[in-house]
Amino acid sequence: MAVSRKKVSEKPEPIINQNIKDIIIQALMEKMGHDIVDIDMRNMDNVIFDDFIVCTATSKPHAETLCDFVQELVWKESHQKPYFIEGLENKEWIILDFFNIIVHIFLPETREFYNLENLWSDAEISRF
Repeated sequence: MAVSRKKVSEKPEPIINQNIKDIIIQALMEKMGHDIVDIDMRNMDNVIFDDFIVCTATSKPHAETLCDFVQELVWKESHQKPYFIEGLENKEWIILDFFNIIVHIFLPETREFYNLENLWSDAEISRF
């Protein structure tokens, strides 16, 4: 399975985590993302990200809508673009890389298979 990777911006700018995180979660909720969780990685050893935000889409078009709306709302509210976007070709697992916040948009079966919450179960996990 080939993974599409699209570089969106040249150099990440400093991001205020809580503000961006709140905007991302709001966007996912507004477009009916399911089972939204925030995996707080800040207290984990040897991890370069602050947060993983994970949600489930009901279909490939829904995953694309979630991805587009997260980008749109984050840009509108903070003028930040993701550094990379991956997974737009198959839309089973889309990743938006906001440098220190990574957004994972899964189809149900893909999310169940990779089970990120279990993989990072030592981290603080918040559900929305």
